[in-house]
Amino acid sequence: MELNVFQKLTEQITQECYFMTDSQQEEKVIQLIDLHHFIESYNQSLKVIDYIHHPINIIDDNGVQKGILFYDMKHSHALDIYESELFKSHHQIQELWFVFVEEENVSQAEKYMDFIQLNAIDTFYDRIFMFNFFQSTINVIK
Repeated sequence: MELNVFQKLTEQITQECYFMTDSQQEEKVIQLIDLHHFIESYNQSLKVIDYIHHPINIIDDNGVQKGILFYDMKHSHALDIYESELFKSHHQIQELWFVFVEEENVSQAEKYMDFIQLNAIDTFYDRIFMFNFFQSTINVIK
């Protein structure tokens, strides 16, 4: 992401999320960085519709609205699967994607598979990915 684009989007978060605490705004900036880097690595034709109002980002993929939730096992809060389902129906999302964000060079695929089974991620999400942020690689799990 170019610096001027990042600054513009960060300013938008600061202006539109004035009601959020500094730490919430910081989380939103991280969410935005993950989203844009994922799009650059996965498919640059994806269009961002909304990322401000919810942890699930809304994108347009050739006329199909999809929701993307980024999840970092080291930093994320508790996962509410039912909230994702409500979000999907409320926003007329056709697909929900779950994206594990990795920052390490060594993938811990077994840990992710255990997490998927424990939380029934594959039941509620249409696609599941492992996204290595620094290597810009995406592996499809489902």
